[in-house]
Amino acid sequence: MQLQDVFSPSTIKLNLDANDKDEVFEELTDFLVQVYHLEVREEILAALHEREEKMSTGVHRGIAVPHGKTNAVDRLVGVIGISPGGIDYDALDAHPVHVIFLLVSSAEDTGPHLKMLRSIATLLQNPQFYPDLVAAKSADQAYRILCHYEESLGVRED
Repeated sequence: MQLQDVFSPSTIKLNLDANDKDEVFEELTDFLVQVYHLEVREEILAALHEREEKMSTGVHRGIAVPHGKTNAVDRLVGVIGISPGGIDYDALDAHPVHVIFLLVSSAEDTGPHLKMLRSIATLLQNPQFYPDLVAAKSADQAYRILCHYEESLGVRED
């Protein structure tokens, strides 16, 4: 599974309004339910908060990967949010978060969820990926950057 299988320009939101983790969960969950035409907002928020209680998903270098599992969805869905100004996220490195990969998958089928987390982790190994993505001026450009790095690193989890 590739990031391109889940993300597209229509699933990328630039210039987030959120200032903190709770606000970004709300904003990106609203975006996710709009993009995927879902009617399970509260279930998704509950799954995200449940996972976040275990440990912050603000991983490092300004990137967070909030994720949750719920039977309210039948497949892996996700959105990307970019905040040039940064979000107070309570990240593990204590720095603001600028890029958020929000993922939600079925509690029944964890394989795609884990593969996607591995693919994101692989992308994060390239130190230029993050600054390039934050500098994107449009969702199309952000998607092209994602595809470029995914292809250059050979991220393929079929």
